[in-house]
Amino acid sequence: SVNGSRILVLGLAYKRNTGDARESPAIAVVDQLLQLGADVRAADPHVGGHQPPQRVPRAEVTSEELSAADLVVLLTDHDEFDYGLVAEHARSILDTRRRLHACPQVEYL
Repeated sequence: SVNGSRILVLGLAYKRNTGDARESPAIAVVDQLLQLGADVRAADPHVGGHQPPQRVPRAEVTSEELSAADLVVLLTDHDEFDYGLVAEHARSILDTRRRLHACPQVEYL
């Protein structure tokens, strides 16, 4: 169930390694998760808190934040993200960019 689940979204920008979130599909994904009752947090090293979605708390990609999330969703694959850390500490990952395929601890179905 999504309702009440803590979800960490990685990347809000329209394109990797940029800070432009205008018309980003990630915003629609975040909106849908919020409508379903998820506790959403977002991490994006390029998109500041003054850009949408402003109602979503910003987070750093730390082992604590990753471990606390029921699901980590990779939406924009910025080079700054530590994908080894994500693979090591996330309980569940939805990798929409197939960026984690190089991490040996991630098994794709």
